[in-house]
Amino acid sequence: MSRPEFLNFKVDHMTLLLQPQLYNVAYVLFRTVFGCAPEHVVYEKRKEWIAGEGDQSLTYAMQVGQGYDLAADLTTTMIAVVQPSEPASMRSHVREMLDGHRAAAHWQHIALRTTDLLAFHAHASARGVNFITPVLRDESDDVIQVFSGEWFFPGSPASGMFFEFLQRNPSEELLQKMAERNRESWFNDKTFLGLYGEKEREYQSGSVTPFVDDALFQQLTDVVGAKKMWEITEEDVRRCEEAMLAYGASKQQQA
Repeated sequence: MSRPEFLNFKVDHMTLLLQPQLYNVAYVLFRTVFGCAPEHVVYEKRKEWIAGEGDQSLTYAMQVGQGYDLAADLTTTMIAVVQPSEPASMRSHVREMLDGHRAAAHWQHIALRTTDLLAFHAHASARGVNFITPVLRDESDDVIQVFSGEWFFPGSPASGMFFEFLQRNPSEELLQKMAERNRESWFNDKTFLGLYGEKEREYQSGSVTPFVDDALFQQLTDVVGAKKMWEITEEDVRRCEEAMLAYGASKQQQA
């Protein structure tokens, strides 16, 4: 069965959380082991948490690969690195994710590139998928993007793992459509800081958005939870998707 083109995803980049002790060493490893040069630093963002103490590095991104296609934006492989740069006295969701996993490093999200982000967003929303942001536009990178809820199950701690879905080089027609649909979604060059702040609010509130709601997760578990993976039939998948579509339609009616 062929899939729609907007579901033919490509890996765009990944985001890696690191403890501060590993953050600068990772930069050196990217330079010496992965063959990166200064020009391969895609971006680096800073913030002064306490006035007078100077900027701290929040994140940097490394281009670790380049394809042979001339359309460079669609062939690069990138890793974004984030550290908890907040003072020890200040709460940090990045620190909580790392410490909660007892980890020096934790893959936070993978960004999947699609040819039609609005079509995918509608497709996923119709099936009950939760997103923690609207579709955002980053003018500096000529990209539109949206971030999902985290993957965990009812009663378990938040995992710290979610997805980003994005489309590069959107057409002027699409950008106009976005502008008309949701003017408040245009974050321009602040999409990283917008996401960072949203995750901070979630972790401080103690209510982290899941990829699908607990109620829908339970419905899916009722169908396939007692089976071995290889015992799941096409009929089971059909029943699950029907439940997801019904749940998504109910949520959209209540919105």
